[in-house]
This record gives sequence, C-alpha cells and structure tokens, in this order.
Amino acid sequence: MLIDNLFKRIGLNGRAVIPIVLGFGCDTMATMVTRTLETKRERIIASILLALAIPCSAQLGVILALLAGSTKALWIWMSVMTFIFLFVGWLASKIMPGEKPLFYMEISPLRMPKLSNVLTKTYTRVEWYFKEIFPLFIYASVFIWIGKVTKLFDFFIRALEYPVQWIGLPKSAAEVFLFGFFRRDFGAGGLYDLQKAGLISGVQLLVAVIALSLFVPCIAQFSMNIKERGLKVALLMAGFIFPFAFFVSGLVNIILVSAGVTL
Repeated sequence: MLIDNLFKRIGLNGRAVIPIVLGFGCDTMATMVTRTLETKRERIIASILLALAIPCSAQLGVILALLAGSTKALWIWMSVMTFIFLFVGWLASKIMPGEKPLFYMEISPLRMPKLSNVLTKTYTRVEWYFKEIFPLFIYASVFIWIGKVTKLFDFFIRALEYPVQWIGLPKSAAEVFLFGFFRRDFGAGGLYDLQKAGLISGVQLLVAVIALSLFVPCIAQFSMNIKERGLKVALLMAGFIFPFAFFVSGLVNIILVSAGVTL
C-alpha cells in the first residue's frame, strides 16, 4: 500500500512489489510470481522490468564485490539502474495499451504466525521451485557444456565482439556476455576474472557491469518468459533489451570518458 502511488507511475500497483523484490533473489522465480498481478498489461511490464533492471542475488553479489573498491562507481551503477527501472516502467506505462492498475486490499488482523503454517508454505514454495525452476538451470548448464565441446559458442562470441568494442571494452569481454545469458552469475564471474587479470580499467569495469546488469536475462528466465508471456512477447522483450543494454552502457562510457572520470 505504501509503494502503490509510486508504482502506479510505472504502470503497476502496490502488489507488484512482491515479484520485484523476489527478483533480487531469483528473477526466474519472480517472473513466475507475476501471475499474482491482475492484468496482462501489469504482468508484461513487471516481466520487462525484472528482465532489464533487477539483478538476481547471484549476479548482485559478484557485482557488489567488483565495485566494492570504488564508492563512486557503486553510486553511479545504482543511479543508472534506478533511473532505467523508473524510466522504462514509465515509458511502458505510456505506450502499452490496456487497463490501468487498481489496488484494493483489506487489511487482515495481525496475528503471530503458526510454525506449522510457516513450514507448510515453505515446503510448498520449495517444491514449486524445484519442479518448475530448477530444471531450467540444469538445461542451461548442459547447453553451456555442449556449446563449449562443439565450439558452437565461438561464432556467437565473434558476433558479440563488435558491440562489446563499441562500448569501450576489450574483445575478451564478449565471452562474458555470452555466458551471462546462460547463467547471470557466470557473466559477472567472468568480469571478476578480467579485473583480476588487469585487462579492464575502472571505467571499463563499471561500463561492463552496467551492460551485464541490463543485458538479456539468463536463459532460465527467458524460458520462463516464454512459458508465462508467450514466445512472441518473450522475443520482443529480448529484442528490446539486447540493443538497449549496449546503448545505455555505451552512452555511460562516452559521458565518463568525455568528463575525464577516473575510477
């Protein structure tokens, strides 16, 4: 209820705070939880924001570790992500047709939770996760292994070298973005390796973190988007997010370099 007025400005209602907050744990699970939103318009907007501007816990942990050495870089990253979240939500609310969100909720009496109820609900949610979400991560890991063994990924890495260089990063960062699609934490971990090897500067690291944060969601979440929103909508989301991530990060790189910012 407290967040309802703000969320209405980005085409959602207060109830949407549940999947958005869950996205900081697992975006795939959060995408599935968008089922609780009442209108198709809200479910699509929430799915876009989850895919674009909400890093999952695995990715977030590595990102915070990467930027921990520079408070300035951390604040720039947080500011960019917050702005993108609000701007894209506002833009989607203006463009997308459909019923505007309403939010009515009866406040139930507050009581101490029963341990049996907590355990039952926890068991149900964990079972739900392992049945619907966990297999997607297994498939992604198998696909990564096949791609490495068959050298299939070499073609995609070469294709990604062009947009990666456009945003001021070395060619070696292309592999980071490819694996980031299959597992977000793999991508963030790849940036960590590049930083340790001294292959990227502070500004390049920040630009890469922004690009990876905004990049096409992991394959598990993409699969969940197909399941929940349909193939056409999922492809349209990915088609928007992919160039948008590089555009924003490239713009940030130009601004930082032009301003002579060092990190």
